[in-house]
Amino acid sequence: MAAEIDIPAPERSIAEEQEELISEFAFFDDWMDRYQYLIDLGRKLPPLDEEFQRDEFKLKGCQSQVWLVGERHGDRLVFKAISDAAIVSGLIAIILRIYSNRTADEILATEPDFIREVGLEEHLSPTRKNGLGAMLTKIKAEARAAGGG
Repeated sequence: MAAEIDIPAPERSIAEEQEELISEFAFFDDWMDRYQYLIDLGRKLPPLDEEFQRDEFKLKGCQSQVWLVGERHGDRLVFKAISDAAIVSGLIAIILRIYSNRTADEILATEPDFIREVGLEEHLSPTRKNGLGAMLTKIKAEARAAGGG
């Protein structure tokens, strides 16, 4: 657990954040543009400290390497993650945008509707879908462990 730092609460609700994300993807007509947008989002991820790039933080079920760590900040969970793959980094960026810096109850009460709405369900390879599922499973497990329910 890192030193406690003050992280401001999100400006938008988790539902508003999902709607905003869906609107952003709707702006693009074809999937090549959407993939490029995902890659661009992934490039903006902050680096993950090397102390978290160890096996204990590495997700199982991802074809590419993904490290994900959750930290408690008051009543909220803040997630950090990184991948060695461009599209997966973009998936991480949208997952963190929706679920990071939220309470455990918010995380557990929010289904990832944006995956279907954006079209990721049909346009991701099976291995990327598995990786996305592994990220969501880990985040929900962290929320349950933090006392959400």
